[in-house]
Amino acid sequence: MSANTTAAAVRLKKPSWKDPRLLLGLLLVLASVAGVVSLLGAADRTAEIYAAKEPIAVGEKVTAGNVNRVKVRLGDLESHYLTAESGLPEGLVALQRIGPDQLVPKESLGKADALNRKPVAITIDEALPEQAAAGSRVDAWVALPDARNGFSEPKLLLPGAEIAEVTPGSTTLGSSRSTVVLVLVTDEQMPKLLGAQANKARISVVWNPGGGTR
Repeated sequence: MSANTTAAAVRLKKPSWKDPRLLLGLLLVLASVAGVVSLLGAADRTAEIYAAKEPIAVGEKVTAGNVNRVKVRLGDLESHYLTAESGLPEGLVALQRIGPDQLVPKESLGKADALNRKPVAITIDEALPEQAAAGSRVDAWVALPDARNGFSEPKLLLPGAEIAEVTPGSTTLGSSRSTVVLVLVTDEQMPKLLGAQANKARISVVWNPGGGTR
């Protein structure tokens, strides 16, 4: 048998299961299949997450009475939300407003002493735009009484304050219906607002579409 014939026979020899190249190829194929199956399984995984039944105001406790369990696919984002598996926390309140049907983010909860804003009622006589609802931002302008039985030029007191609640006020004989707006006020802003109210200042609330403070 010639040398060429011998070389061809070697090349056409049936591969052995002990061939390391064949084993390496099989391992790579199996690893790829396992990775795809794992990825598809994770993408299809649903988790029970708590969602608000109704608006949860700042400072309000999150309890079984104001949340529902909903099944959703969140993937890697699941750790950012309150899950039924972890259970409802005790002694925690909402640090931010949580809207109806909104999933409850963990970062929106904390101890009551971590609250840096408190709701204060402001009664106004003028009509508010529809956009000035709970969760939106408003600017509060204050005009203090002057010596001529009038009011001084309005000054911006609360820029970009968040509304916690809007409630129609009572109507008295000969007067128009007032509106009570609960706004969230920081401790630093509190003295000026309470002082203005104590001095019977005229307070006007203006919707702030930008939503930011100045």
